[in-house]
Amino acid sequence: MSNINISNLSFRYPDSSDNIFNNLNLDLDSSWKLGLVGRNGRGKTTFLNLLRGNLRGTGKIQAKLEFNYFPLTVKNQEQLTLYALQEQVSFEQWELERELNLMKVDPELIWQPFNSLSGGEQTKILLALSFINKNGFPLIDEPTNHLDEDSRIQVIAYLQQHSNGYIVVSHDRAFLNQVTNHILAIENTEIHLYQGNFASYEDTKTKRDKFNQDKNEKLQGQIRSLNESRKRVKGYSLQSENNKKASAHKNEMHANINKGFFGHKAAKIMKRSKNLERRM
Repeated sequence: MSNINISNLSFRYPDSSDNIFNNLNLDLDSSWKLGLVGRNGRGKTTFLNLLRGNLRGTGKIQAKLEFNYFPLTVKNQEQLTLYALQEQVSFEQWELERELNLMKVDPELIWQPFNSLSGGEQTKILLALSFINKNGFPLIDEPTNHLDEDSRIQVIAYLQQHSNGYIVVSHDRAFLNQVTNHILAIENTEIHLYQGNFASYEDTKTKRDKFNQDKNEKLQGQIRSLNESRKRVKGYSLQSENNKKASAHKNEMHANINKGFFGHKAAKIMKRSKNLERRM
């Protein structure tokens, strides 16, 4: 068990003036089964590439782990699967067979050309490859794309029983709900960590959004009320300003005294109006 420590990580692409991430701070346990969620284009793949070292931002990512990315792009797909994979990743045959047995996938598939395998078979073999290194940490990007229902169940059972932690990206909510115990949610330029599976995250987020909506509506009501008060007070201020003019009291013996009185009153009301503006 190890930690992935991310401190003050910021990143933006060279052709953009806006940060994808801004001062991220995360401390992740490598035994956690993390689901990475967020709207399209908000940085899920970027975050995985930052962890892999394919992109560089400011700040630090510290981990005594090797990040294993799924799906690996197999270069020589006409070769036997075992040899095609060993050309790109260092591992022993028995290690891949061990993972395939855990997934209840026939290990004999590795003796077929990679391009002769179905999309689901390729997915399962490449996923098994991601878990070969016991000091590795798999970064799994959309693993259910080519899986039928039976294969999907196989993969879910495999991930549930595996002791290794990982980060998985998927648009399949039901899948995420079964294979995660923590959620990383991309929200604006930040990533927030939630304990629990995807259903727990959704419940927490729904309650938080409802709280923020109610708070916003309350604030909008207060702003409307303050605005009405400000307009009313501003009217009083203008009236007092007019009243302080000696010409408005030319028939009074103490016009100069009244002018000072009304000036003081106008200043107090104007101050109150400014306070209302600041509160708004």
